[in-house]
Amino acid sequence: MSMITEPPVATGPSAPNATEVAVGTRGRQSGGAGAVIRAYVSLTKPRIVELLLVTTVPAMMLAAQGLPSLWLTLVVLVGGALAAGGASALNCYIDRDIDLLMRRTKRRPLPTHVVAPRNALIFGLVLAAVSVTLMATFTNWLATVLTVASIAYYDLVYTLWLKRTTAQNTFWGGICGAAPVLIGWAAVTGSLPPAAWALFAVVFFWQLPHFYALAIKYKVDYARAGIPMLPVVASVRRVNLEILVYTWLTVLSSLVVWPLGMSPIYGITAVVVGAVFLLEAHRLARRSSRGEAIKPMRLFHWSTTYLTILFAAVALDALI
Repeated sequence: MSMITEPPVATGPSAPNATEVAVGTRGRQSGGAGAVIRAYVSLTKPRIVELLLVTTVPAMMLAAQGLPSLWLTLVVLVGGALAAGGASALNCYIDRDIDLLMRRTKRRPLPTHVVAPRNALIFGLVLAAVSVTLMATFTNWLATVLTVASIAYYDLVYTLWLKRTTAQNTFWGGICGAAPVLIGWAAVTGSLPPAAWALFAVVFFWQLPHFYALAIKYKVDYARAGIPMLPVVASVRRVNLEILVYTWLTVLSSLVVWPLGMSPIYGITAVVVGAVFLLEAHRLARRSSRGEAIKPMRLFHWSTTYLTILFAAVALDALI
């Protein structure tokens, strides 16, 4: 199935010019200091940062078999938030051409000219540099290398290349999305045992049904911007199949964690919330295949709840 065609779209971000900078300056002047601060905060995509930290802290607790040192936890939280925020700001800079075309993103700071592109670029680079400096100074080489690799992969490999060229962008982009689990674990122990990789697998596979549900909701948006998300370029049957496969892989990965030193507190939680997650995925696939009205955001929101509850169980298990 070919991708829906729309008017030509630039295939890559262009360098900021004097007009962009001037327009951004006017936007800042008209919006006031408060609006500008909120715009810079929004460049970091706080909801994504929050979700990443939800997985990082429990992973650190499990690695420490209890509470890691408060100082280390603070460093990893701040460093991780800055890394994720910096990578997101750079993502906004790179994607400003397509963000302007999508209803979901056209009100972001760059398309609305509240922040000038050059300023967003500098902001993202500074956040990334500070995060790496923190990790290098107060953690260890493994956690630092993983942090650098995650930022570079997200912006240079995923945003610049994969997102714009392949329907498998969500799959390969999941590597950096699941990296905070490894970074948190590595910061505590300096190593990555099987339990760390099992948690990584949970988050990695979880991202597929989570973001496919979002892509179904905004299918027209992605098509307009020329982004080959799976729901844009593939049949409904193919999308449903991948949602089901990756939901099952998510739940199975969560169960693999159980025998790796976890108690029934985690195991029973994983079974219960996993069953509900599977139920929602099968419900969406069934209604979609029948041509009935679907609510993909129901699966999207439940998947967030699933991950939060599951990692809360990881943290509780580590404490007990």
